[in-house]
Amino acid sequence: MIEAQLKDINNNSTGIVELPDEIFGLEERVDIMHTAVVNYLANQRQGTHATKTRGLVSGGGKKPWRQKHTGRARHGSNRSPLWKGGGTTFGPLPRDYSAKLNKKVKRLAVKIALSSKLKSSELLIIDEIRFEKPSTKEMVAVLKRLNVDSKKVLIVLDEVEENIVLSARNIIGVTVTLYKNLNTYDILAHDFLIITRDTVDAIKKGMVA
Repeated sequence: MIEAQLKDINNNSTGIVELPDEIFGLEERVDIMHTAVVNYLANQRQGTHATKTRGLVSGGGKKPWRQKHTGRARHGSNRSPLWKGGGTTFGPLPRDYSAKLNKKVKRLAVKIALSSKLKSSELLIIDEIRFEKPSTKEMVAVLKRLNVDSKKVLIVLDEVEENIVLSARNIIGVTVTLYKNLNTYDILAHDFLIITRDTVDAIKKGMVA
């Protein structure tokens, strides 16, 4: 077990929390994290880009001019890619960019990313975050006390807390997510991770293979 400092929202130490080695103590594997990130980004692509080939462009039913004795090059259609307004040669067409990644590899990449954040001192574990009502001002104050107000922050919760989500949604660079939705890209794309003690327990139960 790895021991990490537990803090409250005022950045005061409140004790020690134990983290499992199989999640937070792994060696950094850039290759595995890279594979997971590339897979995630590929799956985000909509693939709705499209251009018209000469067969899709309207018009072009009549030969522009006769084949011979005009002094001009031979053409069969004004929808040819050689013509202005003609079709596109080898242009992009709608396609599916999604790719499958082994579930074990995907989960391993998340564990390695969490381990990397812990070793880099970019992971904060706090007792809890609870707001009586949505308040962006209060969320900004909490982030400032934790010295992460100028950073990109990912807040990871064990269950949906509507007041926290609403308090953070207007703050640029701050994202709130659930532990079960964690992915390698989001972990690496943020400067700091803030997780609660309950989230640590949930991660232990849900991610220990």
